[in-house]
Amino acid sequence: MMFFFSVLCAFVTTFLLLVLILRPQSKSFLALDHPNSRSLHTKPTLRSGGLGIMAGVIVCWILFNDFIPWLILLIFFICLSLIDDFKGLPAKFRLCVHLIISLIFLNFYLPEMTWFYKAVSVFGITWMVNLYNFMDGSDGLAGGMALFGFTAYSIVAYLAGDIQISILSASIAISSLVFLFFNFNPAKIFMGDVGSIPIGFLAASIGLIGYQQQLWPCWFPIIVFSPFIVDATLTLLKRLFKGEKIWQAHRSHYYQRLVQMGLGHRKTALLEYCLMAFMAASALLGLYHSAIVASLFVCWIAIYGLIIWIIDHKWRNFSA
Repeated sequence: MMFFFSVLCAFVTTFLLLVLILRPQSKSFLALDHPNSRSLHTKPTLRSGGLGIMAGVIVCWILFNDFIPWLILLIFFICLSLIDDFKGLPAKFRLCVHLIISLIFLNFYLPEMTWFYKAVSVFGITWMVNLYNFMDGSDGLAGGMALFGFTAYSIVAYLAGDIQISILSASIAISSLVFLFFNFNPAKIFMGDVGSIPIGFLAASIGLIGYQQQLWPCWFPIIVFSPFIVDATLTLLKRLFKGEKIWQAHRSHYYQRLVQMGLGHRKTALLEYCLMAFMAASALLGLYHSAIVASLFVCWIAIYGLIIWIIDHKWRNFSA
């Protein structure tokens, strides 16, 4: 009963706050996302819709005192990102804060980790935080990834008997679903850093806690969120190889190329949803049928290799 009550509270809180934010008079004091060299939209749009998602998650978490230290770190991410949405903070400063908060999280929740694994984990959390922000650039995309990814977390945690992690994940998934009502193309509001940064942190931190508590193997969170991880990581490596300034705005992500080639926001989101659903479902299948995990890895590699080849080929023709 507590599970459904908590999820319902997250749903109602997110919905009411987003309705409040979307009132015409809210534009006078909320941040607007103006089109720039990275943008795929053409007119100023309200950002910081992630406040609605985070409000739903926080209300749910307050019902469970065991989440309080985690919640404090989450609020740091929210406050920093909200300032960034309004004022814009230097990239180096943001990165340093992300690293510090990630290290604090690991020292508090996983103190037994060796320094080597702690350093790797800090890098992993920080990269997930930033790549989720990089991938929040098309209507319905980041909210959809949160919906599918955290739903998978919630299902596995529930079946494993960890109701708290299940509720935590479910609150993020349901709040993201509510957000999609307003963010799916044509989007009335964007997630903004205040949504994408904390969600990236939650995807990585819950993934680590679930692995530590033996809810899932280390590959499970990676595969569940692989639609974002593969796109962002491969794009970064390609830009590094070309000698481009990776901190500058760009439109070279694979999802951005799909939109630019004429697929549009709506069809791009729907195709990404199919990929997200398949990856989450196949990860769940592999989790409970360990004999086929090796075959699934070959399948996953083949699928991503084919997708990358097709988009790169079509993009070369489109550019020419």
